[in-house]
Formats: sequence, structure tokens, C-alpha cells
Amino acid sequence: MMKKIIRMMLLGFMIYLLSAVIMPEPILATSNQQKITRLKQQIRITTKKIKLKNRQINRWHQKLKTLTAGSTITANQQTVTATSQQLAKLNYSGQNEITVNHNNPEFSASDLSTAHGAWQTYGQLDSLNRVTAANALLNQSLMPTAKRAELTWDPTGWHNKKIKSGWLYNRSHLIGYQLTGQNNNPRNLMTGTRELNAPEMLAHEDDIAYYLKQNPHGYVRYRVTPIFRGNELLARGVQLEAQSIGSNEIHFNVYIFNVQSGVTLNYADGTSQIN
Repeated sequence: MMKKIIRMMLLGFMIYLLSAVIMPEPILATSNQQKITRLKQQIRITTKKIKLKNRQINRWHQKLKTLTAGSTITANQQTVTATSQQLAKLNYSGQNEITVNHNNPEFSASDLSTAHGAWQTYGQLDSLNRVTAANALLNQSLMPTAKRAELTWDPTGWHNKKIKSGWLYNRSHLIGYQLTGQNNNPRNLMTGTRELNAPEMLAHEDDIAYYLKQNPHGYVRYRVTPIFRGNELLARGVQLEAQSIGSNEIHFNVYIFNVQSGVTLNYADGTSQIN
């Protein structure tokens, strides 16, 4: 009887030891899975940051090349405090983006005021139904959380066609959807080539979006002006001006030509011919 009791006690002790060794495994597996999930998230975030910085570096390389090797745009055109009429006279000569007024945005002190918090305004369509300037004091509070809906508004000059790289034109937001949530707003849409929309405009928008996400209480004054020549219905380009409030982390004044490689555009009406 005593031997039977001892055997039962030994069996119970062995079961206890086995449970002590085996039971932590699910906990360990869960812990490892959490670490893997966190690492994957960190990799995604870091990868996005690297992509943004690479775009910024590429733009700096382009500007450095312009300064050291000479630009296709004359010096006075790069440094002038340009009006819309002056920018409209520029012809594309191989450089998609140029700086305006030494890259300094032309905002007054009142333009940079945060007294009324974040805001956005969009100019009325002109007599030819063309889009005009869009202005905003951007803040994280304006950024949308909903997925963007399909665009249906056709801005002036909209004669789209398929080319080797995809569709020739995009319905280009003046102020990107990711910054304000404005989508099918006729006063925020222009006909822009794929090259104008992405990577050129998108690179600047991504820089602003990243800044706002990293600075929840920060502001960026932003103005986007489509540039038309005379009564043409397709914009020759777009001027982007931005200034972060309280720092120069976001600071630019650029003009991007509305062009597409391998395609000749008729700016009068937006029709085109593949070269």
C-alpha cells in the first residue's frame, strides 16, 4: 500500500514538473509573435521614411546638378519673384521642376498666423471654368482617415488617353487628398500629367504629410497655384509654396511643368500626340 502511495506521489510530482516546463511554451510563442509584429511595423515605418528621404535627396541632387552644371532655365527665371504671368511664359526645356525666388515662399506675416487654427480655402473657377489657387493652413486635424472615393469631375483640358506608362492624365488635386480630405471638389482639381502628379507634386505632399504626422500640433502654410497661359484650358504648370510655422523644416517655392515624356501636349484644349 505504501509503495502504491509513493508511486502515485512520484507520478504527481512528474506531472507537475512536466507542466512547469511545457505550459510556458504558448506564452513564449505569443511573446515572440508580438515581437515579430512590432518589428514588422517598425520595418514598414522605417521603409516609408527612407522612401521619403530618398525622394528628398533626389530633388537635392537635381538642384545641385542645376547649380554646378548650368540649368536649362535662365538664372533670372530661377531667382525672380515671379508672378503667374511670368511663370506662364516659361517653356519647358528638360527640367520638370525649378525653384522660384531662391526657393523662398511669398507669405506675409498675416498669412502665417495660426490665430484661427487650421483652415482651407479654394478659389472660384474662372470665366473659362478653370481652377484657380488653393490655400490652406495645414494641421494634422485636417488629414482624412477615410479611404479616398473615386473621382468623377472632369477639369478643363481633360482629354485622357492611354500611353505606354498608363493613362496620360490624372485628375490632380491642387492640395493633395492626404492633407485635407478634399476629393471631388471642382475647385481643387486640375488636369495634370502623370509626371506632374507623381512623383513631382506627390513628393512634396508626402514631405508635408510626414511632418504633420510627426508634429501633431504643428502647422504648414500651403498655397498651390495652377499656371495657365492666356485662354488655354490645360495648365502649363503649377506653383507650390509651403512654410512650416516656427521652423524651416518645410520650406519651398517651386514651379513644376505640366509635361509628359514622349508626348506633345496641346495646351489650348488638352489634346495630345504621342511622339
